[in-house]
Amino acid sequence: MKSDRLLSILLLLQTRDRVPAAELAKRLEVSVRTIYRDVESLSAAGVPVYAERGRYGGIALLPGYRTDVTGLTADEARALFVLAAQGGAHAALGLDGALGSALRKVMAALPAPHRPAAEATSRRILVDPVRWMPGPGTAADLGALHDAVFADRRLRLRYRHGGATRPRTYTVDPYGLVAKAGVWYLVADHRARPRLYRADRVEALTLTDAPVARREGVELADVWDVLRRQVEHRPGGIKVTARVRRSRLDMLLRLRGHQLAGPPSEGDPATVEFVFPAPEAARGLLGYGPDLEVTGPEAVREDLAAVAAHAARLYAAPGQPS
Repeated sequence: MKSDRLLSILLLLQTRDRVPAAELAKRLEVSVRTIYRDVESLSAAGVPVYAERGRYGGIALLPGYRTDVTGLTADEARALFVLAAQGGAHAALGLDGALGSALRKVMAALPAPHRPAAEATSRRILVDPVRWMPGPGTAADLGALHDAVFADRRLRLRYRHGGATRPRTYTVDPYGLVAKAGVWYLVADHRARPRLYRADRVEALTLTDAPVARREGVELADVWDVLRRQVEHRPGGIKVTARVRRSRLDMLLRLRGHQLAGPPSEGDPATVEFVFPAPEAARGLLGYGPDLEVTGPEAVREDLAAVAAHAARLYAAPGQPS
């Protein structure tokens, strides 16, 4: 609706000194001509808005003009409180207090009819981003990383890769931090190529004197999308097929759902298909005992049989006195 669009233009202009008409048109999904008509409507309504032509022109408000209209609809207000329900991310960054203060201000600014729905949302919706039974690891110093990515300086990291015995040192250009399923990552360029660093594996970081050198026109969301696709669609690997009892299927999906090549079959037992980087990576399936049987490929079955036989011999021998 036009009234919503006019309010959106007004709120956008309050956050920027000047916004090109083409950018407003793209963000609001209308034509540039419509934007100029909307500007005329705002001006007729007494809003001190004007348009400047030329290469560096755009739509702007007179300096100092502000409106106290929030412009939030009932659904938009509820969406904000659902976002705020993801308390783990704010707590990790030390922003719990700021979040509570911000929500109180938003609640006070909401039109009275919207407040009951927003309050109910805060009581009825909770988002817990932490995975079940996370693996052991050191606590990430998210406060230091948070400060570092906002300093717009290059970072020097001492970083320990998974399975490595010694850390390595990298000089990186940070884009920002991303929380994925309870795990925090630093997204950065290393030698102008995108890289992902788990925050809990950063053993030390130092701000350098050099300014950050991000690729022009590239934002955090763009780099994250590239890295996420690389992880989710990693080529290679070996497909492993197994039968699992239906009573253990839910736990299997929670712990190893990210390794599945597709949904499990119906029936009991269910047939599931995994993708592992090597046959040895499937050894963790032995933890399900007789509730899960790997049916192929034969190389994986042979490897599992050898590991199981070794464990059987180990426990068949008399235990050593402590």
